[in-house]
Amino acid sequence: MTFIFIGIVLLALTLVGWKMIKGSSTYRPAKSAVDFYSLSSKTLDGEDYSFAQLKGKKVLIVNTASACGFTPQYKGLQKLHEQYGENLVILGFPCNDFGKQERGNHEEIGEFCQKNYGVSFNMMEKVSIKGSNPHPVYKWLMNKSENGVSDHSIRWNFHKFIIDGSGYLVGSFKSGVEPTDNQIISFASEK
Repeated sequence: MTFIFIGIVLLALTLVGWKMIKGSSTYRPAKSAVDFYSLSSKTLDGEDYSFAQLKGKKVLIVNTASACGFTPQYKGLQKLHEQYGENLVILGFPCNDFGKQERGNHEEIGEFCQKNYGVSFNMMEKVSIKGSNPHPVYKWLMNKSENGVSDHSIRWNFHKFIIDGSGYLVGSFKSGVEPTDNQIISFASEK
C-alpha cells in the first residue's frame, strides 16, 4: 500500500513539473494598453534598441541563461533565426533571476553565446524579470493590463513569447517547449 501511495505522489509531482515546463498558451490578437512598439531596451553591446523598428515583423522574446539545463536551446534558437530570420526577429534577454544561472557580464555572455552556439540573433542587455521592478519589456509580457491578453508567471529560463507583425502578444511557451516546436515553426513560417 505504501508503494502505491509513493507511486501516486511521484506521478502527481511529475505531472505538475511537466506542466510547469512544457505548457503553452496562444491568444487571438487583442489591443493592449501599452503599445509594444513604444518599448525599448539596450543590446548586449550597450546600444539603444527601439522596438519601433520591429513594426510589421514577427518577434520571439526569450529569457536566456548560460548555465541552465535549457541552455542548449540556444542551438534551436539559432537554427530558427537562420531558417526564418526574414520573417522572425529573435530577442534574447539574459537573466540571472532563476537559479543564478547567468552570472556573467555583458561581454562574457556575448562571448559564451558566440563561442558555444554561434548566436547571431539579437542579444539584449542582462535584465531582471522577478521582483517589484522588472524590465519594461517583461512588465509588458507578464501583465494583462499592459499586453491586453493574459498575465504570465515566468518560472524559469528560456520562457518564450511570440508577438505578431501588428505588435500583439499571441503566444507564451514555457521553458520545456523547444524553439523548434511545431507551434513556433508554424508562427515563424506564416507569411
